[in-house]
Amino acid sequence: MMSRVYYTKPSITELETSYATDAARNGWGEHCYDYIYRFEDSFKQHLGSRFAIATSSCTGALHLGLAALGIGPGDEVILADSNWIATVSPIIHLGATPTFVDILPNTWCIDPAAVERAITSRTKAIVAVHLYGNLCEMDRLLAIGRAYGITIVEDAAEALGSQFRGRRAGTMGRFGVYSFHGSKTITTGEGGMLVTDDEVLYETALTLSNHGRARSQPKQFWPELIGYKYKISNIQAAIGCAQVTRIAALIDRKRAILARYRCLLSDISTVAMNPEPEHVVNGAWMPTVIFDAGIGITRDKIQAAFEKQNIDARVFFHPLSSLPMFKAVRTNIHAWDIPTRAINLPSFHDMTDEAQDRVVRVLRGLLDAESYR
Repeated sequence: MMSRVYYTKPSITELETSYATDAARNGWGEHCYDYIYRFEDSFKQHLGSRFAIATSSCTGALHLGLAALGIGPGDEVILADSNWIATVSPIIHLGATPTFVDILPNTWCIDPAAVERAITSRTKAIVAVHLYGNLCEMDRLLAIGRAYGITIVEDAAEALGSQFRGRRAGTMGRFGVYSFHGSKTITTGEGGMLVTDDEVLYETALTLSNHGRARSQPKQFWPELIGYKYKISNIQAAIGCAQVTRIAALIDRKRAILARYRCLLSDISTVAMNPEPEHVVNGAWMPTVIFDAGIGITRDKIQAAFEKQNIDARVFFHPLSSLPMFKAVRTNIHAWDIPTRAINLPSFHDMTDEAQDRVVRVLRGLLDAESYR
């Protein structure tokens, strides 16, 4: 039987292993935060941000940032209906109300026009999620934020390496968050990061991240707020430090895989992939294909075809409002339609050309079976 083609695997070298070993052997006592501080410093330098807080997850980073903004009961937060639940969970945990709006059909990211229509007197923030490495229309969203006095937050969990008009994803809003889950371009196994240029927000989030203990407080074990415990471990941060030294190569490899998929599928008019307009650099975290509507190729057919060839098939995110804990928003037409005819493609760092060719053969076989190109 052919070996399985996984949709994602991290790239771990001897460098990561040596850093993690050092943290495990020596990173205790007065050195217990050494790799954490080093990871935060190197990551914010890569982005060009003033402040960074390493966290145990991207979800935790988003929770901290929204809490630092004062988001709470009675507030509304607008976000795209096409998202993973991690983006909406912190909103719910803080007692605020999520407002789901539709996505653009070409980028699969939040529709700025739909955002503007959804604004009310209770809207306190708009979360721009850069889906699968694709970029939201940040110029339009930032303009909306300025016009209405609403904070723009960036969820760049999937957009490391992506840039909008020369600015890195996650650095344009009031704060940005990133994920270092094992599936991401750089990984710490589990982990995240909050970055911002806002010193007041940074200090508030930092205090909240450490059980409400301000770093300026001279008393030991004296919290001033009810906070959270979202600190990353020193060993995880050590892996992150090694990954950041390789960040350019890791991003370049993701982009090369997407570029090769595009080339191999360039003659097929009924398939769309991750867009990359002139003003955008797509970090290519998750190459994705969307089949044209009406040609009969559904998510179920795609999954079955990939499984038959022993290839992972990761589905496009279901609309959040389709989940049982939320009220369905069927007017979000694109968010409900696109996932039914889309699939994420394998794109791990060490993926071979032969493995990519296998993936493409499945896609072409589906199209041949339906007689559409």
